[in-house]
Amino acid sequence: MSLYGRIFLLNAVVLVVAVALLLGPVTVSTPILLGEALVLLGGLGAMLVANAVLLRIGLAPLARLNRAMATADLLRPDARPVVTGQGEIAGLTATFNTMLDRLEAERATSSGRVLSALEAERRRIARELHDEIGQTLTAVLLQLKHAADRVPEPVRAELHQAQETTRASLDEIRRIARRLRPGVLEELGLHSAVRALASEFTTTRLGVTAHITPGLPALGPAAELVLYRVAQESLTNAARHSGAGRVEVHLLPLPGGAGVGLVVSDDGGGIGAAPEGAGIQGMRERALLIGAELLVGAGPGGRGTRVCLNVTADRTGGTAR
Repeated sequence: MSLYGRIFLLNAVVLVVAVALLLGPVTVSTPILLGEALVLLGGLGAMLVANAVLLRIGLAPLARLNRAMATADLLRPDARPVVTGQGEIAGLTATFNTMLDRLEAERATSSGRVLSALEAERRRIARELHDEIGQTLTAVLLQLKHAADRVPEPVRAELHQAQETTRASLDEIRRIARRLRPGVLEELGLHSAVRALASEFTTTRLGVTAHITPGLPALGPAAELVLYRVAQESLTNAARHSGAGRVEVHLLPLPGGAGVGLVVSDDGGGIGAAPEGAGIQGMRERALLIGAELLVGAGPGGRGTRVCLNVTADRTGGTAR
């Protein structure tokens, strides 16, 4: 029965019962007596309560669907509303679930294209920084050294200072190029790339320690890149925003060897009630591309921030080592 039919039938039943009572045992005098007024008011109240209860039961699936619509988030796939019964509400629920599936698939496809283009642009910029600007600065260093060997002592000191500044700029450009294009990931694998990240972010103010469990299941290149980028973004957030002094990075197998888990935890101030920024949303989009699960929240005891990424090997085409 349609929603319109159910509501009409509920109200019709209430009205028929009321008319039957008036034509049967209930009578009304003119002027109305106190007892008759009490009976009528009591009957009206009972009919209103019955009508409200029946409508509440009949419209409960619509309320559940409304809550599901209000809380739907494409970056956080959740359980779909259960389709119960038949009629318009069941059809609407099924249509909503189909729409969510389509939107998530379209978002994953578009995000994959965007991230692929982003990685390609990162590689291009890194190559130009290394090949063009890096070679130019190297030539400048050689020219400064050549000039410093042939000038008087007062000018030589200034040229040596210019050499150090140029060398520091060259090192910074190379560091930026390594962040843009993780060559160590392609050449030496995920283990070495994560250890290199930990060393790169370790400073006098921030200590980063990498703990990697031996014998991790093998993952595909896309999954390894997602793990690397999530670890990189987590360390960047810890260094820039958390005020942490220590960060722990763990790579460990999932229970049963089903995949690889990444855990990045710090002892900083935590994210609290702050809204998620572009960095965390980018991590969620990357996780969705490979069907991984990303959890971002407070660390043990409610202190700091803890980022967990679980990548299942069978979703990435990996095989156990």
